[in-house]
Amino acid sequence: MTAVDLLCINTIRTLTIDAVEKAQSGHAGLPMGMAPVGFELWTRFLNYDPACPRWPNRDRFVLSAGHGCLLLYALLHLAGVKRLDKAGRVEDAPAVGLEDIRRFRELGGVCPGHPEYGHTTGVETTTGPLGQGAANSVGMAIAERWLEARFNRPGHRLFDYRIYALCSDGDMMEGVASEAASLAGHLKLSNLCWIYDDNQVSIEGSTDLAFDEDVAARFRAYGWATVEVTDANDLAAVGRAVETFLAAADRPTLIRVRSIIGYGAPHKQGTAKIHSDPLGAEEVKLTKRAYGWPEDAQFLVPEGVRERFQATLGARGARLRADWDAALARYREEEPELAAELDRLLAGKLPDDWETDLPVFQPDPKGVATREASGKALNAAGRRIPWLIGGSADLAPSTKTLLDFDGAGEFQAGRYGGRNLHFGVREHAMGAIASGLALSGLRPYTGTFLVFSDYMRPATRLAALMELPVTYVFTHDSIGLGQDGPTHQPVEQFAALRAIPDLMVIRPCDANETVEAWRVILAQSDRPAALVLSRQALPVLDRARYAPASELARGAYVLADAGRTVEVILIATGSEVALAVQAYERLMGEGVAARLVSMPSWDLFEAQDEAYRRAVLPPKVSARVAVEAAAPLGWDRYIGATGEVIAMRSFGASAPIKPLEAHFGFTVEHVVTAARRQLEKDRS
Repeated sequence: MTAVDLLCINTIRTLTIDAVEKAQSGHAGLPMGMAPVGFELWTRFLNYDPACPRWPNRDRFVLSAGHGCLLLYALLHLAGVKRLDKAGRVEDAPAVGLEDIRRFRELGGVCPGHPEYGHTTGVETTTGPLGQGAANSVGMAIAERWLEARFNRPGHRLFDYRIYALCSDGDMMEGVASEAASLAGHLKLSNLCWIYDDNQVSIEGSTDLAFDEDVAARFRAYGWATVEVTDANDLAAVGRAVETFLAAADRPTLIRVRSIIGYGAPHKQGTAKIHSDPLGAEEVKLTKRAYGWPEDAQFLVPEGVRERFQATLGARGARLRADWDAALARYREEEPELAAELDRLLAGKLPDDWETDLPVFQPDPKGVATREASGKALNAAGRRIPWLIGGSADLAPSTKTLLDFDGAGEFQAGRYGGRNLHFGVREHAMGAIASGLALSGLRPYTGTFLVFSDYMRPATRLAALMELPVTYVFTHDSIGLGQDGPTHQPVEQFAALRAIPDLMVIRPCDANETVEAWRVILAQSDRPAALVLSRQALPVLDRARYAPASELARGAYVLADAGRTVEVILIATGSEVALAVQAYERLMGEGVAARLVSMPSWDLFEAQDEAYRRAVLPPKVSARVAVEAAAPLGWDRYIGATGEVIAMRSFGASAPIKPLEAHFGFTVEHVVTAARRQLEKDRS
């Protein structure tokens, strides 16, 4: 290690100490202990141009151990990474300035307590909940392999980047990382490297309290190569480990690095300070003294540190990116169609003709399951959108999420151009991997039963936080799945999904609403969507008699109306709309002026202006009945204080669908009776 190397490493450490001390909050241990590893990786190996942070062929650095965010913020600052504006244009300003580090964990700053994608330029994904970033990195590695297979041609190598993820003991404990690592090994993703900071410390104390397995042996069982570095400060050993990864051609690599948390920060009892609190003024001085650092200096970046990063990472990245730009120019001349496709992908746009083949379903009282209609719409869109890619957690035949047209293919080791992913029974990793795909420019979708959205919730929440266009296809949406029973019958999942900010939840009522749902979902690119579908067949409504399915885009709409002053409003979603249609027709036959509202998406409805919302649900009409085979939580927003909701107030049961519907009150008679009660209450 040269004197300049040590100066750079200690700059990272002291910036961390000062930021945590000033904020009186944060985690100094990982950035201090892993500063040498971060320095060696960035200055010697990472292919990244600080002047162009979104260069498509850049290596990705994912800080899965997001609590150690000051390592990343310090690296971004010292590397001179440029800031991007909201449109993705490079600004003449640093992504992370020294003043930004001073404002660590302050409101409005770009250095929040855990890294946030889209908030801080250079952060590749939002991390903090452990295991998520590691699983995201698997999605990024899958995306790179797919981009290679799709766009690289003889003489034109546009994509060959690598993905590095820095993980902690906590990441290794979390199941989502294990799920993702297992799949990465199966797929032989040799472009993926996890660097494991094995400091043997967690918040409660030594990891021996709950974790003493041989992590390297576990990863070898997954099909990974493993490399040991016994001292994080040994730059030569770190370099050899990364070189071993770069030479691997048939499997991902785990580099296990032994470090001492807060390395170089002597505790007053003589041991390393292992918790996440600030060191305190006395220990800050002792630590800086141990580094040979000016004890009273604050946020000091000595001369030569930024220059070292510029001479290594900066110069290498600029050269590689210039070469890539030239290669892309040649590619445009020789492969113009693929180049145009790539431009759209990178811009987050879809082909102009992507809607051309979307199906239209004819009226059919026997009906079609919305999962079946979804499968047809997905395949129609998939033929036109080459980067629409995804799969299911071992349930594709049930969720209808298989792309079955010629050329779709399967994504498997050595066959990386396929678009059908097989996640296995790994719902949590599936959700996080899908986010990695979206972060790489692809349009991913996933598939499983609605009840298992619980397993995916953490990844779904983070996708919403990052505004990623991931589509979650959830089928078997109610007690309508029947004899599998309450373990598989969702009840509270609608409310749970609707509670996630910026997640679009759509539950279509028939085949044509399902097609429209796909049209809405794919047309936007800044939020995830949950598409909730039925297992059982639902009548395909006659749209000459009822309002057009395109009204789904408004979230809720008047499906049918008496044409005179409304006395009672029936509101339903999904499979219960067909039930509400029958109740509406009976009420109309009895002379009741009813209105029937299909409400496939609360989110889309709330986005409409007040005038439209009041037109659909006139405030003066208090007689209202909502019907949804799920928990009633939230329906008071639409039925008011006196309305009635026919919903699930318990778990389901194992039985055929008809007895179940009768048992839980999802019958025409029950809806009509509730409407009559509402009318009586309104008239009294």
